[in-house]
Amino acid sequence: MGSLTQILPLILMFVLFYFLLIRPQQKRQKATQSMQSSLKKGDKVATIGGMHGTIDAIDDLKIVIKSPDGTKLTFDRASIREITESAPDKEVSV
Repeated sequence: MGSLTQILPLILMFVLFYFLLIRPQQKRQKATQSMQSSLKKGDKVATIGGMHGTIDAIDDLKIVIKSPDGTKLTFDRASIREITESAPDKEVSV
């Protein structure tokens, strides 16, 4: 009985850390990976460095972003922080 009362606070602390720190971080990481995998040409994005632009070209690891003044810069795909405006989907005419 005495050893259970000594271990119980440690178990409780681990459960608390899991629900307050580990689980929310895993959710954010999954959301970021999902966003980065759904990038497409024409999306307006912001990088982690604060640059805003439009995706001009994209491949597995790198993205070429065209800034508003026409400059094209190459970034790693992981450096995209958010999609500020999604490119319109092209409709297929039948």
